[in-house]
Amino acid sequence: MNSKRINRISEEVKRTISEIVQNDIKDPRVPTLTSISHVEVTNDLSFAKIYVTVLGDDYDRDEAVEGLNSAKGFIKRELSKRVKLRVMPELIFINDDSIERAFELNKLIDEVNNDNK
Repeated sequence: MNSKRINRISEEVKRTISEIVQNDIKDPRVPTLTSISHVEVTNDLSFAKIYVTVLGDDYDRDEAVEGLNSAKGFIKRELSKRVKLRVMPELIFINDDSIERAFELNKLIDEVNNDNK
């Protein structure tokens, strides 16, 4: 399938799932500071890997992903109402720790720069 089309579908799925997570999920395990950082949809639209960023410790992140996995049916139903696709992909929620790694790298860079001065 055309990669431009896959990218557009991925972005639309990301936008829609972000709205659903922010406004419609009532699970207490999913905090309000949960964001969808990236979505990868396979070429055949059978799977969508959804990378979730949660501010907090490891326990909060794991609980948020678990809450999203338990609400997967609801999210998929809402997604199918809002995004018109012939095949609705199976949702796979993955904890995304790239922001934390970026903070750690920034901290290390700052330490090196301060040591050189």
